[in-house]
Amino acid sequence: MTQLTIAIAKGRLQVETLDLLSLAVLGLSSETTSSRRLAVEDESGRYRLIFVKPADVPVYVEHGIADCGIVGRDVLLESEPDLLQPLSLNIGACCIVVAATENRPANQLGILRVATKYPRTAARHFGSRGVAVELIQLSGSVELASVLGLADCIVDLVETGKTLRENGLSIVEVITESAARFVVNRVSYQLKAEAVGRLIKSLEETMEANDR
Repeated sequence: MTQLTIAIAKGRLQVETLDLLSLAVLGLSSETTSSRRLAVEDESGRYRLIFVKPADVPVYVEHGIADCGIVGRDVLLESEPDLLQPLSLNIGACCIVVAATENRPANQLGILRVATKYPRTAARHFGSRGVAVELIQLSGSVELASVLGLADCIVDLVETGKTLRENGLSIVEVITESAARFVVNRVSYQLKAEAVGRLIKSLEETMEANDR
């Protein structure tokens, strides 16, 4: 029996990911899903799950520690990993946007100060428009950067926009849409082709059934 190791992004996507996998292939007890263990096996023994930070999912998959994984497209756009992305999933829908306070003063320096957790994505976006920017990389509470004057605008991931509105920000521009992606290590895709193909087919069938 071929076992697949699947990297699962902790946090925002975790519940939706486990729900989808449970409907598709996994046999997971409530005790297993509620535990704090970072690595678990499903009841069939065919799948081993490891729970890591979203930004680490492509790292574990690219280096072959995990055969495959489920992670947001926003993470993949930022990290540009060398792995396969055979399937877009219907979970984790959100957008990467440019946002700013409505009454922000004009920047007199001619260089737009942009605070973000996505420096590569922001650089590509503004670079394609010929806009000179100073990127300020933050790891959390990006909205504050615009509110307190650290930056002229922010580039961040938005699901409902509620946090932006509560902090007096509005969306200036949508850079791109994001949703979860199923990603696969290149070697595993070849050596474990049957098991990977079976999982992809099960996920596709589950999503089709959910859309009916």
